[in-house]
Amino acid sequence: MNLQETDFYRWAMETAHTLRIGHYADVDMQLVALELEKMGASERRELINRFAVLLMHLLKWQYQPGIRSRSWELTIKEQRREIQDLLEDNPSLKSQLPVKLSKAYSKAVLKAEKETNLPQKTFPKECPYQIEQIMQESFYPK
Repeated sequence: MNLQETDFYRWAMETAHTLRIGHYADVDMQLVALELEKMGASERRELINRFAVLLMHLLKWQYQPGIRSRSWELTIKEQRREIQDLLEDNPSLKSQLPVKLSKAYSKAVLKAEKETNLPQKTFPKECPYQIEQIMQESFYPK
């Protein structure tokens, strides 16, 4: 087992130091490339997960109007801000929004089913909201 597998943080710091001092031959570049790809995938997963939480709360807002809560409203606001921050830090993810939104919506429906006890058929098969609506601070579905 190598250091990257047993203490990732230490491996990352030592590898960064080794690169900074120019000892490139001492660095496993394939492993560095692999870890960079994993980091990129992690950012994509975070985007999908944040959209899933946001979409779930928008669905709950729309399909359970009688029990809307301040907590739901604040979660919607929080997720919008977190998504905006994530996209500011990773602007190239913007081009992937339609695909990521579709994945997030399927997760959101499952989460909404679980939290509302409403059957899956209650919710549209495709995301009923446009990206612009979802990210608009004043948008709350009727």
